[in-house]
Amino acid sequence: MNHASRTATSKIIIGHAASTLEMKRLIETVAPSAGPVLVTGPTGAGKELVAQALHEDSGRSGELVAVNCAAIPAELMESELFGYEKGAFTGADKRRAGRFEQSDKGTLFLDEIGDMPPSLQTKLLRVLEAHTVRRVGGSAEIPLDLRLVCATHKDVREMVENGSFRADLYYRLNVFPIDVPPLAERTDDIEAILKSLVAKHHKRSPSIKPPLFADSAYKALLAYDWPGNVRELRNVIDRAFVLFGGCEVTGQHVRENLLSLRLPNEINPIERDALWEATADLFGNPGPELPSYSSEPPKPEDYKSWFSHHDQIDLRGHLRDIEVVLIEAALGVSDGMVSHAADKLSIGRTTLIEKMKKLVIDKNGDGMST
Repeated sequence: MNHASRTATSKIIIGHAASTLEMKRLIETVAPSAGPVLVTGPTGAGKELVAQALHEDSGRSGELVAVNCAAIPAELMESELFGYEKGAFTGADKRRAGRFEQSDKGTLFLDEIGDMPPSLQTKLLRVLEAHTVRRVGGSAEIPLDLRLVCATHKDVREMVENGSFRADLYYRLNVFPIDVPPLAERTDDIEAILKSLVAKHHKRSPSIKPPLFADSAYKALLAYDWPGNVRELRNVIDRAFVLFGGCEVTGQHVRENLLSLRLPNEINPIERDALWEATADLFGNPGPELPSYSSEPPKPEDYKSWFSHHDQIDLRGHLRDIEVVLIEAALGVSDGMVSHAADKLSIGRTTLIEKMKKLVIDKNGDGMST
């Protein structure tokens, strides 16, 4: 593998986590081959970037042509992939080359191959075996020289077992399998990916100053589980440019305004004050001061009246905020002793430490007492 191709992969696939480096090595090894590649992984993990890296490192002179099988109606997919002759059907007023022909000498990327109808699976298998394609309404076999890369977030082996995906096609596609790990399994990459996304966004919109992520913001990002993977991180960056362009982004901003979209001017800068004030407003506690709760605090059933006062609730964020406030309060009255705070919260000391790590709670910024 020459230096240029390694550089191409490194520019496209960002990160240095062990699983990312292994994936890069696999891409560099497989890229020069003409064999089909099946890329698997969760939605938003970056499967299309793997296809792009494979194409860039293949040395092929043709184009990378991408098709999302889930976005094309089943009745149009055949003509979209294979093309058609003039008069093949109503509206076919001229000959049109399909995506297979367009990717000749290049790479055809079929995203969400698991959504391809069974009838087209049979025709795709024939194309792979014969290395030719026949347009809809035509009789000529058109030779092809292309690299096929397919991707899916579905478990294709399970689909084979239940009969929704052809077994022979699966084994024909699965010559070089590449699995893209979820972002939660390569958190070491988050900072590098974030910086890359910020740079790209700023290049697109140079008039907007980029947000400045503080250390606490990175800690909050690392503690998140990223169900939407890199695509969700990209959304976070887009929000940060809108809400915090040219400003510092803290861990609180990440939790309250970027992971769950709430405008900064809707919250108090002090997280616990905001939570208690919102609770006081909901349950009728008077005055702008923090409630003393000389009587019992709100009970779970009190929340039944929430929608009489508000249109909606960010349940996940609200419960997280309550945990943060109660943990910090328990630590405060326990002089920072985690064991004592855990007793007050009726949870185990180890459980409390794990929650503090996840919620990025660092008592007074000077570490945790035990």
